[in-house]
Amino acid sequence: MSGELHTAEGQIAGRVPHPYHLVEPSIWPVCGAVSAILIATGIIFVAHYNDYWFLIAGMIGAFTTMYVWWRDVIAETRTPGLHKLITQIGLRYGMALFITSEVMFFVSFFWAYFNFFFFPAHMGYMHVAVWPPQHITTIDPFAVPLFNTMVLLLSGTTITWAHHALIEDDRRGLIMGLACTVLLGLTFLAGQTYEYTHSPFNFYHGGIFPSVFFIATGFHGFHVIVGTSFLIVNFFRAVKGQFSVKRHFGFEAAAWYWHFVDVVWLFLFVCIYYFGRSAITAA
Repeated sequence: MSGELHTAEGQIAGRVPHPYHLVEPSIWPVCGAVSAILIATGIIFVAHYNDYWFLIAGMIGAFTTMYVWWRDVIAETRTPGLHKLITQIGLRYGMALFITSEVMFFVSFFWAYFNFFFFPAHMGYMHVAVWPPQHITTIDPFAVPLFNTMVLLLSGTTITWAHHALIEDDRRGLIMGLACTVLLGLTFLAGQTYEYTHSPFNFYHGGIFPSVFFIATGFHGFHVIVGTSFLIVNFFRAVKGQFSVKRHFGFEAAAWYWHFVDVVWLFLFVCIYYFGRSAITAA
């Protein structure tokens, strides 16, 4: 009875009884989890048996889940009165914590790298422990990696341009800034693809150095793919006029994520490409 009165009072006041947003049941988180398992299994099957079926199924499921889940979330954000102030604050905290968890991923990769960088004797099986290992020809940091660094730094300025244009209600500037950022993201991915296909070492037979190199830079490349996809969605939303000066958290979240990707790459460039080129011998 008290619940009915509370609801009635809320309706009389012209507002919902509480400021929180209770999401509707959704199957997409389950589909996303299954797709992730298929992708992980597919990577194993590709590496050991050259079988791509699990990986293809997982990628199709992942992209399908991304599309329909983003579609539902965008429709949800455009429902008047659904996202109150406290919900918007919660979304910002959630995005900040998500990026923090991503930082911890890269901390583990850098930890593994510097474990052998400073203490190459940990590799044990070598008579003279050197980092990078003697049989490894490293990638020139001032070739493709430097180009990719310039591309990502420039993309950081274009996404900031788009953000300022949005705040100033300049729709054309917003669209142009997002378009430039997307193109720069795709350019970075093309550069990294070229680097991987022309690498002087490979993942399977190179030992510890290639393993750490490819897992760290490859995981960052995956983040660039996700961030670029995020920006493409925001580009089409901007074209449709779905952002306003006061309501544009979807764009803010994408911008935060993209700046995170930029900063991580700077650490990768300095630590793995530049410092990794100089040999260190264990005492």
